[in-house]
Amino acid sequence: MHRSSALFAVSLVVGVLLVGMGAAGQLRAQSVDDLQQQIVQSTSQIDDLKKEIAQLQTQLNATGKQKQTLQSAITGLDLNIKKITKTIALTNAQIAQKDGQISRLSGSIATTSIKIGTAQTEVGNTLAQLDIHDQEPVSLLLLSEPSLSSFFDEAASLESLRVDLQSTVHQLSDLKQTLQDSKTVAQQKRQDLANLQASLAQQKQSLAIARQTQSDLLIQTKNTEATYQKILAQKKAQEAKFEQDLLSYESQLNLKVSKGSLPPSGSVVLAWPVDDPYITQYFGNTPFATANPQVYNGKGHNAIDLRASPGTPIKAARGGVVLGTGNTDLTCPGASYGKWIFIKHDDGLSTIYAHLSVIGVSKGDSVTVGQVIGYSDTTGYATGPHLHFGVYASTGSEVASFASKGCPGKTYTMPVADISAYLNPLSYLPPL
Repeated sequence: MHRSSALFAVSLVVGVLLVGMGAAGQLRAQSVDDLQQQIVQSTSQIDDLKKEIAQLQTQLNATGKQKQTLQSAITGLDLNIKKITKTIALTNAQIAQKDGQISRLSGSIATTSIKIGTAQTEVGNTLAQLDIHDQEPVSLLLLSEPSLSSFFDEAASLESLRVDLQSTVHQLSDLKQTLQDSKTVAQQKRQDLANLQASLAQQKQSLAIARQTQSDLLIQTKNTEATYQKILAQKKAQEAKFEQDLLSYESQLNLKVSKGSLPPSGSVVLAWPVDDPYITQYFGNTPFATANPQVYNGKGHNAIDLRASPGTPIKAARGGVVLGTGNTDLTCPGASYGKWIFIKHDDGLSTIYAHLSVIGVSKGDSVTVGQVIGYSDTTGYATGPHLHFGVYASTGSEVASFASKGCPGKTYTMPVADISAYLNPLSYLPPL
């Protein structure tokens, strides 16, 4: 090939590459514009759903503060079903939005990959041609040019093209890095989507349980307040028998609490297990505990109760390992914790979460702080929907089995502790 023809070919290739890269940039810009348009279109729907959910939560909070009657229980369940339904709709909208983002990212990645492959091939071919010309003897090159000046002009042009090609290669390398970043973002979005789908499945399960709870309540009470209050009284009697069983068993334990292994009181080593925490009963000799000595045996409330309408996500207060999960209603319905989760942490503390509708973890699982581990309800002894949240000294507590006198022939399996191992959760939680 003649020298000038080679230079022309190289110039053409550089031009094509630069134009192609400009087109790729334009393609990415168009993808971003499309994505932004999709986000704008879906944002209104998502915002509306969030407002409706907030309004329902306000109504649920107001209902939770009312006296627990048949009507308030049914109202709370109805409101919660509506809230969960809206939450599911919100999650579906967010999933659809992420699907669009992932689809567009995947398309952009595929198109860019093709352009990069083509460009790199053209650069390689061109550099090979230039290398061939570089190896030609100078004497032949001088004979092929009309003058010495034109030879040096060609050489300068060749060097300029070399610089342009090198710049193009660097730009292609940057484009490849952008591609890798896009893939990473796409993978993360896919993981977010999987998490959303898992959350959606649990919320649907919680919704089904809430509906069943409402149906059972209506069947049991036949929609009469007197029958409902009778059911509450029966629950209290069952709980009192359970407390006697538990106290009898725990008094025989020889679990030693190592005070030096506990975080200092006032240290914020735990996070609230629910959003927007509101305490409905405190730790210790609270008015309710004092008014119900047949339930608490005079030793006070061994945890705190947090407002949590059925279906409220319950979160791990700290990272740790699940020591056990269970359902005391299978032993003696309405007597104790209902569905519970017990987690041992790395700082000498363990925590319990009770009265759940859905248990989202299993024994041996590792959890992180803030991870959703279940959903609230009114299983076990609960005169209204709430979360029973207790903190134990790990050295003085364990998951154990003991016989139930209230339900003869049955055996409880649940967390137990020496009385000195029950700790006030507020000693380790952020101030409200």
